[in-house]
Amino acid sequence: MADNNKQNEIKIELTPEVASGNYANLAVIAHTPGEFFLDFIAVSPNMPQARVNTRVIMNPENAKNLLFALRDNIQKYENTYGEIERKVPKNNDANPFQA
Repeated sequence: MADNNKQNEIKIELTPEVASGNYANLAVIAHTPGEFFLDFIAVSPNMPQARVNTRVIMNPENAKNLLFALRDNIQKYENTYGEIERKVPKNNDANPFQA
């Protein structure tokens, strides 16, 4: 059984360029029958335009696995640090993400 785990182990390399990451405060998600497209964007207040920093394309099964992994990690985070409360502006005009 231990040999089987070693065969399934994936070595992941994280280069310094990728390790620094990309900040995003907006995600736009779209899909086709075979793929999900996740566009990550950094939006600045009072800026009329924003550029997609990163696009991730996944098949539906992997997108669902991501959903479960994110849900699990949010639950672990909240168990440690408390509930994450969504901030909703009192006035929609103050929300830069609303059209």
